[in-house]
Amino acid sequence: MAIAQAALMRLDQYITLKMREYNVPAVSIALTDAERTFFLSTDGVADVAARTPVVPDTVFEIGSISKSFTAIALLQEVEAGRLNLHAPLVEYLPWFAVQSPYDAPITPHHLLTHTAGIITGQNFAAGHHYEVYALRETHVSTPPGTHFHYSDVGYKVLGLLLEHLTGKPYPQVIEERILDPLGMEATAPVITHTTRKRMAVGYSDFYDDRPAPTSRPLAPAAWLQYGGADGSIASTPGDMAIYVRMLLNRGKSPNGSVLSEDSFALMTEGYSNAWNDPSLQYGYGLVISQIDGVTHIGHQGGMVGYSSAMLLDMEHELGIVLLANHPVSQVGDMADFGLKTQRAGRYGGDVPPLPSWGNPLYVQNAVDYAGTYGNNRREITFVAEDDRLILNYDYDEIILETRGQDHFYVPHADFALHLLVFGRDADGRVSEVFYGGDHYMNMHYAPLTFEMLPSEWGAYLGSYRSHNPWLTNFRIIGRKGQLCLIEPSGYMLPLTPIRPNCFRMGADEYSPEWIQFDTFVEGKALRADYSGCAYYRFFTE
Repeated sequence: MAIAQAALMRLDQYITLKMREYNVPAVSIALTDAERTFFLSTDGVADVAARTPVVPDTVFEIGSISKSFTAIALLQEVEAGRLNLHAPLVEYLPWFAVQSPYDAPITPHHLLTHTAGIITGQNFAAGHHYEVYALRETHVSTPPGTHFHYSDVGYKVLGLLLEHLTGKPYPQVIEERILDPLGMEATAPVITHTTRKRMAVGYSDFYDDRPAPTSRPLAPAAWLQYGGADGSIASTPGDMAIYVRMLLNRGKSPNGSVLSEDSFALMTEGYSNAWNDPSLQYGYGLVISQIDGVTHIGHQGGMVGYSSAMLLDMEHELGIVLLANHPVSQVGDMADFGLKTQRAGRYGGDVPPLPSWGNPLYVQNAVDYAGTYGNNRREITFVAEDDRLILNYDYDEIILETRGQDHFYVPHADFALHLLVFGRDADGRVSEVFYGGDHYMNMHYAPLTFEMLPSEWGAYLGSYRSHNPWLTNFRIIGRKGQLCLIEPSGYMLPLTPIRPNCFRMGADEYSPEWIQFDTFVEGKALRADYSGCAYYRFFTE
């Protein structure tokens, strides 16, 4: 009992630490085994301005965890004999179309496993129906069933398929088939203004067009009603613990089976390697992962202003749900730590130690980056001092903050829009550094030679904006002779030419994502079409 109590205390300490580190207003957690919820914790405020504390009944958007609900409802249709997962989708939705050079048709199985070869989707339309219809203006990038590419719009298609099969709206199907049988009374199958009254306020970083400083100020995120089958559910940790128990019991609940044993096996089989990570497989609405030699199933979710994680250790029959009102990218790591503490508390072993504060000023091997870098306009110098990296700039000494491998944030107004990104040569030595489109060579290792962009690509450079709250803006820059898209977080996607004014997004040669520039005035593109979502040239840098 003492070990179990110590495990819960360690988890509580860890969540408090991470909330401070990532500036998260509120986190709600539930832990359950196959029989009961044995821990439920709420910490923080549901409304920062009103200082309203989060309570067990506070509702959060669960994002893409909703995909597993969609998969369950479709597997129920398979059990009823109304759906063949391997039949062409057009047999059920004749109007569905995507441009494809391949003979193999897209099936529900391909959409469930993110192997249809279609785009992720940009949520560019207020209603998800039109976004699905607009897929006919996009191209399949690989033969269906051959390559994983995560697709939200693919699950929106599945929601429309479910409505076609049942003759009922998607929210009604989820409520009648899953929420009501499980007794998830606090859960909403669709996010509406009515739901909002019970929800924690979602928050995002104050600046939407640049990397966030460590002391990141927050602002209320854009409010959205949402009904797509890829992420329309809002719930509480207590209700989600009920859902986790059903999964731990392989589709069974005290009120009967939601899924048959055979359907649950289909749902949790790994069909495709996910995100190029050999430890991750994707099933039907669930990620199957290997963590410390133990099989887990689960999913993470991200909405505008919210993040979530659901993780189940099937071997030890333990599950955790974590809900937050801020888009925390590390939410999956937080769930993993929670399960590790509870395995130790229940089955013995050492409770995981509390990690040290993620000090952004600590730079491992800071000396690797030290030196003077220059281009034909200026020089900048970095100094390593006591595991810190310092930029000497205009008589200032600026301590850099780490943002992942070779990426740094500079807390100075002249470097506010981009991360500093160091590059290495074939021998692993740091040989260059970039700030946006500015390129500096390490004067100790490399000659001052620079690759220029093709002159016609200069028309694309600049800042672009949309009213899309998921990705409000991006910048197009040139880097070492290559066109690149810089996301607000500071991370870069290379662009590869496909045809005039059109480029493939990212380093994945199989990616279906693209960007096309048009409407040229005085040598500048005024519009950029990002996989079907229009962005327009903006006045900012």
